[in-house]
Amino acid sequence: MQSPRKARGRPRDWNDDPDQNTIKSLDRAMDVFDYLSQAQGKTLSALAEETGQSPATIYRILTTLQGKGLVEFDAQEQLWHIGPRAFVIGARFLRRTSLVERARPVMRRLMEDTGETANLGIEREGAVLFLSQVETHASIRAFFPPGTLSPMHASGIGKALLAQMEPERLERWLSARPLQAFTERTITDPAALRDSLHQVRARGFSLDDEERNDGMRCIAAPVFDVNREAVAGLSVSGPTSRISLRQLDSLSRPVIEAAARLTEAIGGAAPD
Repeated sequence: MQSPRKARGRPRDWNDDPDQNTIKSLDRAMDVFDYLSQAQGKTLSALAEETGQSPATIYRILTTLQGKGLVEFDAQEQLWHIGPRAFVIGARFLRRTSLVERARPVMRRLMEDTGETANLGIEREGAVLFLSQVETHASIRAFFPPGTLSPMHASGIGKALLAQMEPERLERWLSARPLQAFTERTITDPAALRDSLHQVRARGFSLDDEERNDGMRCIAAPVFDVNREAVAGLSVSGPTSRISLRQLDSLSRPVIEAAARLTEAIGGAAPD
């Protein structure tokens, strides 16, 4: 009889009940840190009101995080911001995989071929997490700095990844959240989104047609790993004045080709 396999990453015989294992104060602090990362430049009173915590609790959390360099305080403006240590830790996450490193030359070439900003993103907890961007030299451009989160149903990269999900996983994703409207063109009906994703899979690229921001379009294609699973998406984004519907064929081709090059660069392969 085989002996029980030793658990890794936790003490032996540990109970995996989240309610017992979570450090409540740390959990609360990380909620505040996450909120501040999405809404920088907040006063103490605004943070307390918007997170539903007392000012005293928020202040203790902020001063603790400040001591680690994760947040910083602008005394002149009386505003709290994310600190430089947060960037350092985020950069370590990016170095965990060669995806970003391998993507940079591919993205630079994609930007040069199309004249538009190139983006790299992955799925994280049901949203698109942007990892890297190569900006166009044009004056009007899309801007998704590393660390930006975007809803998948209103994102070119998001729809490229959703289109590659197994049906069961897609249904779980759909049932877990409402499809929020951001513009008049956002797809908010699950059946309509399913139809759109079917088209995406058939043609090999997705389109954010002013679905997240008025006046902006994005064309994206999936990147696959060695298991033939979509692990990332590459896109170009820009104003509708430069990315017109008449240009979909000419602009989607280099996006699909760039995604294929990155797939090959990380040792992946597209599904048969």
